[in-house]
Amino acid sequence: MRPNSVPPFSDLIKECYRSAVHLELRDTYSVASEADDFAEWQTCGRITPESVERRRPWHDLVRDTVARGVVMRRARVVSVPVSEYIRYEHAGTYLNVEAGEAVRWLPRRDAATLALPGADFWLFDDRLIRFGHFSGDGASAGHELCDDPAVLKLCAEAFEAVWQRATPHEAFAV
Repeated sequence: MRPNSVPPFSDLIKECYRSAVHLELRDTYSVASEADDFAEWQTCGRITPESVERRRPWHDLVRDTVARGVVMRRARVVSVPVSEYIRYEHAGTYLNVEAGEAVRWLPRRDAATLALPGADFWLFDDRLIRFGHFSGDGASAGHELCDDPAVLKLCAEAFEAVWQRATPHEAFAV
């Protein structure tokens, strides 16, 4: 499927019935939807009530999805010491966990012997992948869908390998 014809994430997750897993591989993202939150965190050094409110649509989506019986897991491969962006991401991850998403962190050094795809992805029910592409500075460069069985297998195995080695959010210090 062409990248510009990828349905919104909310449509894809509605068609998910068992599991949705997300692998993040970057140390920094510069996506427009997080710009205000990141700038606010840089100034305040904490997640503010306003930031919590701006994140509400995502957390409501996670709660609704988990309530339907979908297991949502996110694994992040990060360089250590972590970047400023990863510190920001870590500071707000408790909200994802409260919403029902399980999150783990893996230092990049511990991922060195794993075969990982070259892009972040969401894998829905082991049947569809939504790759996230980014520019060098972390700006979104679009999404792409894939349902090739060999790629599905590669991504599922990569995610599980990271998940097994990774540390749960509550125990991962930045």
